[in-house]
Amino acid sequence: MEVLSVASEVYPLIKTGGLADVTGALPAALAGRGVNMRTLVPGYPSVLGQMEGGRVVKEVDDLFGGPARLLAGRTAGLDVIIIDAPHLYNRPGNIYVGPEGDWPDSWQRFAALGWVGAELGMGMVGGYHPQIIHAHDWQAGLAPAYIKFGRSDRIKTVMTIHNMAFKGFFGAEIFGQLRLPPQAFSVHGVEYYGGISYLKSGLECADFVTTVSPTYAEEIRTPEFGLGLEGLLNARQSTVAGILNGIDTQTWNPATDPALAQKYTSSTVHMRRVNKAAVVEEFGLDGADGPLFCVVSRLTDQKGMDLLLQAVPDLIGAGGRLAVLGSGEAYLEDGFRHMAAAYPGKVGLVVGYNENLSHLMQGGCDAIVIPSRFEPCGLTQLYGLRYGCVPVVSRIGGLVDTVIDANPAALRAEVATGFQFAPNSVEALSEALRKAVRLYRQDKVWKKMQRRGMKADVSWETSAGLYADLYASLLRLKNDDDQDD
Repeated sequence: MEVLSVASEVYPLIKTGGLADVTGALPAALAGRGVNMRTLVPGYPSVLGQMEGGRVVKEVDDLFGGPARLLAGRTAGLDVIIIDAPHLYNRPGNIYVGPEGDWPDSWQRFAALGWVGAELGMGMVGGYHPQIIHAHDWQAGLAPAYIKFGRSDRIKTVMTIHNMAFKGFFGAEIFGQLRLPPQAFSVHGVEYYGGISYLKSGLECADFVTTVSPTYAEEIRTPEFGLGLEGLLNARQSTVAGILNGIDTQTWNPATDPALAQKYTSSTVHMRRVNKAAVVEEFGLDGADGPLFCVVSRLTDQKGMDLLLQAVPDLIGAGGRLAVLGSGEAYLEDGFRHMAAAYPGKVGLVVGYNENLSHLMQGGCDAIVIPSRFEPCGLTQLYGLRYGCVPVVSRIGGLVDTVIDANPAALRAEVATGFQFAPNSVEALSEALRKAVRLYRQDKVWKKMQRRGMKADVSWETSAGLYADLYASLLRLKNDDDQDD
């Protein structure tokens, strides 16, 4: 099977969050299952800088406001097609946000991504004929619409929701420039509450919709998590499914990770103490004999960081310490700075993101806190499990699907891998943190929980099989339709 993945970011070429990790890991996971996946990605400066020996496979005179070239090749272990369009993507800094907020031409930048994806599916480049277009999140959401309204029955489309909160909503005035026929501006096309939503377009027009965990697939059919799209998702529930994300277990492997001060395995988990000492030094913490909790996250309300900020005094009072790596809302960054000043040696903060430091934290901290208000899947808890950094998570989305709560029954059955809490409140989070501190003091119980998490299957093995089966089922439907015709 030939599949074109359409994504605004892909690791290791460009990454702002978990989307890149998923789109970067999935091609290799599918390779052994008869699926050849190529990734279409915008030609940001960092992407073009890593592309060596790419060949020009197509030139486009006018790609939403300027000329462009498509470059095909292999780099960083990925088969890619890069959209080299300087007028759209040659910008410094964040790929989504400029000095004054979201780039004002975001509608053009990602309409171009979807349009090129669809055109590739419809034979834009001779000799390349993907059978399935797999679009990721709102930035690629127009690709299924271009296929549907381009009347291409040869191509099947899959739309994956990584986060319902970002809909890619723009005013109706852009419609005339989207290269779609008039009938596409309807409830069965790209129209959404009088404007245009790229995410809604993908959900409406794709042959099948996936999201990144089974629980989130159920949650988004409710008003609380569907955020205005629950009606659409309920109407097509037979073609919506949750497929859990995995992680790249080669990149994330404590036995070989060069970012660690000390490598280790589940049988030598006691050696993590060397990494813990390195984290303590990095964050300026004291050497107290107690659990070290960490956060590796965007500092936003969606991630529940306001709840954690309020729970810090309880955590410190129970005997824990906290290392925070992340950036986000100014009031939360300031709040954690205040906590670091109020509790010197107990709370440390590094603002920003550092890939190597995030690995070290997973390899040295005792527990990772993920108090999200919603979490489609989450990857940091999977990294935590893999590294013996016990997750403390809210009872929602993919967190429910991946972490087994250390309740009395699970502890007796010796299956617990972390801590869940509900509801999303400071009180519930504080109690979960206190519970974690209490269990940390039971050394044998804690180490068993660490080893159990490290042995859990957090790879793409199972999920890649589900994606391969989905692609195959869509192609069977196409073949059946062709025979009927």
